Amino acid sequence: MASLPQSYAALLFQHIRLSHVPASSPTPTPVILIILYRPGKHNAFTETMASELEETFDILSHDPRVKAIVVTGDGKMFCAGADLDGGQGLSYANDTPRTHRDGGGRVTLAIHRCTKPVIAAINGSAVGVGVTMTLPMNIRIVSDKAKIGFVFARRGIVMEAASSYFLPRLIGLSKAMHLITTGSVYPSTDPLFRELFSDILPPEKVLPGALKLADEIAKNTSAVSTHLMKDMMWRNPGTAEQTHLLDSKILLDLFDGKDKKEGIESFLQKRPASFKANMQENAPSAWPWWDKLDTRPPVTVEELKAKL
Repeated sequence: MASLPQSYAALLFQHIRLSHVPASSPTPTPVILIILYRPGKHNAFTETMASELEETFDILSHDPRVKAIVVTGDGKMFCAGADLDGGQGLSYANDTPRTHRDGGGRVTLAIHRCTKPVIAAINGSAVGVGVTMTLPMNIRIVSDKAKIGFVFARRGIVMEAASSYFLPRLIGLSKAMHLITTGSVYPSTDPLFRELFSDILPPEKVLPGALKLADEIAKNTSAVSTHLMKDMMWRNPGTAEQTHLLDSKILLDLFDGKDKKEGIESFLQKRPASFKANMQENAPSAWPWWDKLDTRPPVTVEELKAKL
């Protein structure tokens, strides 16, 4: 992987902005803020935004300086969904069934594999991919004024961003079916979303609340522990017995790890912990325990033939 940036705030992107926390820091901080940034366009989702988010999450995932990530929207809107106006929006003119990869899915899979906790600070309305991109994030905090919509049936398409995998697992099949069958836009306070959002706050308190939580996570938790536990739930082997065997393998590997040692010592010494381990260098031997699937589109004739 290319060398890590000296400053995330200095990276030049078109449809997102990155900030250190605090923004005044000239160098990367334990918490990094990603801002969906399309002023005047309600932060509508584009192929450019998809590529920039995918790249950013992959970089942050490998950066040991980063401990937590917060995602929010510029202005009063989180994300209005896919840009339907053409121009800079989504275009599939040159795609085929074998080469097309949904942009929302590329982003959610980048978040899904990201080794750092991700918090959605949903400061305003989120529709379509605007909400589905948050589903693989660890925590979602939403504005009490936000409108949320899984509107696919009203646009003549289907769920995207792997949301048919994430949504029913987060809120249950019954509520997920209700949301996608009506295609309606609901207030964030609707009971249909009770299991989706960890906290519902006034708009002006959403981002500060998310940043405070991210700071707490960055200062007090092991990034290896949080990522492994995320994978243990999302990528669970399927039965209690298989899960027990997996737990046992991981715990044995971590027992002599430096984060486990630091966690015990800091607790006994009544001092703040300083966790240093990362998934690139300190992952247990059992990880990954699932068969990894390469979802990248073929780029050569040979690769295309291999995937036929």
